[in-house]
Amino acid sequence: MQFKEVIGQAEVKQQLIDMYLQNRLGHALLFLGKEGSGALSMARAFTQYINCEKVNGKSAQGAGSLFGDAPQIEVGPHADSCGICPSCVRSSGMINPDIHFSFPVITKKSGEKPVSADYISEWREFIKANPYGNIYDWLQFIKADNKQGNITSAECNHIIKTLSLKSFGAEFKFLIMWMPEFLGNEGNKLLKIIEEPPPNTIFIFVAENDQLILPTILSRTQLIKIPRISTDDIKSALIDDVQLKENEALQIAILSEGNFREALQQVAHNEDNWEVQLRDWLNTILKTGPAEQVKWIEDISKLGREKQKQFLRYFNHLLEHAIRLRFMGDEAADKILIKNEKQDNNNDFANRFNKLCNVNQQEAILKELDVAIYHIERNANTKILFHALTIKIYHIISNKSVILVS
Repeated sequence: MQFKEVIGQAEVKQQLIDMYLQNRLGHALLFLGKEGSGALSMARAFTQYINCEKVNGKSAQGAGSLFGDAPQIEVGPHADSCGICPSCVRSSGMINPDIHFSFPVITKKSGEKPVSADYISEWREFIKANPYGNIYDWLQFIKADNKQGNITSAECNHIIKTLSLKSFGAEFKFLIMWMPEFLGNEGNKLLKIIEEPPPNTIFIFVAENDQLILPTILSRTQLIKIPRISTDDIKSALIDDVQLKENEALQIAILSEGNFREALQQVAHNEDNWEVQLRDWLNTILKTGPAEQVKWIEDISKLGREKQKQFLRYFNHLLEHAIRLRFMGDEAADKILIKNEKQDNNNDFANRFNKLCNVNQQEAILKELDVAIYHIERNANTKILFHALTIKIYHIISNKSVILVS
């Protein structure tokens, strides 16, 4: 992957290039970015850049060829990898023997000690199809069902053994560990090799939440913050890569809040009529009662987890828009989102909701929606989850009070 394939993040790209060219590169880096920010894509592009023969001066122009001269590759510092030298081709296909990957995996059979190498074919297929995917997408891809992904003690032993071997020709060897949050205390096995790695060996940890990383590993890394992607960059990507119209791309870019994975999910579910689903739910909560609530919950539980999350995110965005309307008025709030027929309906719904709830109640519901999305991503029983959420929303609205749930 080249830097130009990573959406936005121009400042981070320049920072990484400068660190390499100025010899300020640590032997353990932490790429810290929220879901959908492209931290893993950035790590892949950076490793390809460093090992690119055009960048590091190992030009192929002197090599002979049975079928004519090898391509002329200009030598010297550049703003991106060339994408055509043998190293770049291998890196792009994730088959570069000097770039190793580590990621959460599951146990297929009882008693097994799985390592990332057992899933490398699935990993390549997943990343090519979902470069901005999250841990939930990955576990679903390998059919984890209710199993939890882990980076195991066996994986740590495998990493130590692999990195102790000589490189296959590139100047640097890399270990890209995705989601080190799934590395438990067994990760302390890696401390020695992180502190005293073999020559020209670089660890890149790609994480979303530094609070869940072992402190002993966290303290040994050089932090590279990957910010959320700008609205303009997401809009441009949706127009160029997904072929959306400008107005639609802008609205989705705004609602995705810097998360390109979320933007793609909105595109995939753009035709779903969540407004009708939400009206039915609120009517069962406030008017028709428990029997209709059970029926509605049965229907929503039949949808896939992604659709359930998109529905809750739609409710979340509608509540945020209702708060904007309350304080900014219709005209000012509409400047934030593109004016269209769907937005007119949203305004009507949001204004009605403002009459139903005050700001504190709306904020309490927002909190419960975020918690519900979190648990759906972790394979919670959706029938129980939506039953509980229905009860909480009923009490928040009907009692005119905020219930704090720990």
